[in-house]
Amino acid sequence: MDYLVALVSDPAAWAALATLVVMEVVLGIDNLIFISILTNKLPPAHRERTQKIGIALALIMRLGLLGTVALIVRLTTPIFEAFGHGFSWRDLILIAGGVFLVWKATKEIHHHVAHDDENGNGEIKTSGITPLSAIGQILVLDLVFSIDSIVTAVGMTEHIPIMFIAVIAAVTVMLFAAGPLSRFIERNPTIVMLALGFLLVIGMTLIAEGFGSHVPKGYIYAAMAFSALVEGLNMMSRRAKTKRRVEQRN
Repeated sequence: MDYLVALVSDPAAWAALATLVVMEVVLGIDNLIFISILTNKLPPAHRERTQKIGIALALIMRLGLLGTVALIVRLTTPIFEAFGHGFSWRDLILIAGGVFLVWKATKEIHHHVAHDDENGNGEIKTSGITPLSAIGQILVLDLVFSIDSIVTAVGMTEHIPIMFIAVIAAVTVMLFAAGPLSRFIERNPTIVMLALGFLLVIGMTLIAEGFGSHVPKGYIYAAMAFSALVEGLNMMSRRAKTKRRVEQRN
């Protein structure tokens, strides 16, 4: 009890909490994009429920991993050396997760390009993916991001309660943002290709991190934000042109 009182009254602890919450939310954007694209391939009746179940299970998994934080930290210890780099279990997990993400994004890009519907509007039609399969893929990717974020969090604070609160706050944001983001992507099919491009970049970044090449996350997210801004301007331009055409016809 004295420990919690001291923690609450410590300004450094509040600063660490705010920093960790922001970091977890930003890192959760990657996962959120993946969840939105994946669940949009399901029939509409199953999308929201699958998102909530997947994110809820991801929260349980993250909290469980935090309970084994001492084991997670030991995952950074090299277990063998190759190509002049000592590979740890964390490196192998990042490489496997990156390969999975690159493979999944490439597959979705192929599906998006080769299976446009008959009207040619570029929407991704529902496929043979099941809610159970979607939940499984959400958990696999969240495991990769969770281990990476926990290792980063341990380097920022030693207080486990702060990590728990930050994870719960970040996943809560994901839970509320998943639905609106999915509907936005569904209404704007051109966003899908941009989002898949983001996933490719993130996957390649994970692979590079696994091989010991540190890629500053700020550069990645700055490029993503700039690309999103450009696409937003394109969307506004297309809507303005459509509106002018309608006015001219009337």
